[in-house]
Amino acid sequence: MGTQPTVARSSRGRRGYSGYAPPLRSGGSFRVAVRLELAKLRRLRTMPIVIVLGVTAVAFAAPLSASSRAGLADPAAHPWEGILLQYALVNALFSPILVAVLASRLTDIEHASGGWYLSATAGLTPGRLCRAKFAALALMLVPVLALQTLALIVAACAAGATVPLSIGMWAGYTTLLIGVDLAMCALHVLLAAVLDNQLACVGLGLVGAFIGVYMFLAPAWLARLLPWGYWAMICPISQGGPGDLMVARPPLGWIAGFLGLATACFYAITSRLDRIER
Repeated sequence: MGTQPTVARSSRGRRGYSGYAPPLRSGGSFRVAVRLELAKLRRLRTMPIVIVLGVTAVAFAAPLSASSRAGLADPAAHPWEGILLQYALVNALFSPILVAVLASRLTDIEHASGGWYLSATAGLTPGRLCRAKFAALALMLVPVLALQTLALIVAACAAGATVPLSIGMWAGYTTLLIGVDLAMCALHVLLAAVLDNQLACVGLGLVGAFIGVYMFLAPAWLARLLPWGYWAMICPISQGGPGDLMVARPPLGWIAGFLGLATACFYAITSRLDRIER
């Protein structure tokens, strides 16, 4: 399978990509590791990727055309529900690509520079390194997704939306979106850690984008079985026909189960990586 995350027994070493890293102790070591991963994200220039995808998502979901702006002041047209449905479709398309690219870029440098060995010599085992990478990505994704939703609301208001906004519905969707994005990001970090070929990781994100959009049309039972289906499951809006929008409560039990399963898998696999020796 190529270069796998491994554990070294030495207590000193240097980090090939981000400079010398002193031996880490359990107390503040994780915080130090997260700061190092954030520094890697800056050096990898991932923020432009996040900004481009975020701006594109807002542009695709915002009511910019004359036809989409026509009903923004009509409560009977349910403008905010229509915008939220469009936003959910766009997120199902872009979020799988975003988390796959970010996880792949941040993890690939460990394969390219022998970072798994070098981090282990500083006391940072592969599993803990994966958890630090996830924490760094979470610190980036959470505010970005919240700002993305806020930017869309501002754009809709600027386009002429005067109907009162359902804050609870939008806040609930954004919270669930953050949860699903983080769950999929954790799974992509694991995949990128065990595979040298990052094209497979990014390719899976591209395939997941198409699956995520299709899940809006697929039966609910199928969406529950596929991880990408949860980008459709969290959407509180469904469309029964042309212009017929319905608000429905997302299946929170299934969503919570998926998030819990993703968390358990991430913890179990990273704990297993901590015990790998070669």
